[in-house]
Amino acid sequence: MRDEKAGNRHVKQLRLGVLAAIFVIAGALSWAGARLWNSYGTLPGVPLAAPVVLAVIAVVLCATALSLRGRLKAQRDRRPGAKGVEPLMAARAVVFGQASALVAALVAGMYGGVGVFLLADGLEVPARRDQAYYAAGSVLAGLGVIAAALFLERVLRLPDDEDGATARA
Repeated sequence: MRDEKAGNRHVKQLRLGVLAAIFVIAGALSWAGARLWNSYGTLPGVPLAAPVVLAVIAVVLCATALSLRGRLKAQRDRRPGAKGVEPLMAARAVVFGQASALVAALVAGMYGGVGVFLLADGLEVPARRDQAYYAAGSVLAGLGVIAAALFLERVLRLPDDEDGATARA
């Protein structure tokens, strides 16, 4: 019995509700922090690297998912010379995707809150307008990371996971 229970352990799936809650809470706290910081001095800028780094992570996750999907399909079709996917590598990819999605929800929420503050404050100043664009780019790139992580998770879902999901529904 003990071995059977150990064999059923698997990484829990990402929940959109949790990611949305992280995004909203981080955004609200960031907006309030931006208001407070701005009233006492100059608000720190949104770095140009923020959307770029998030976009690179999204591309890496998507490329990983596409690569693993191709390898799994070749393995299922029993193509000669098909390179399989090691379970440990698949587990690491899923954990990397989930961690990336959680951090992206936090970062996108944070920059989203700053962006909302900048929009409400007015975009007449060119430097503030640029900061609002960087913040918007960070939110979009963060959503891209979340989408890529969900895609990766879906690619690596086991057939047993799909049966359990339909049985629970």
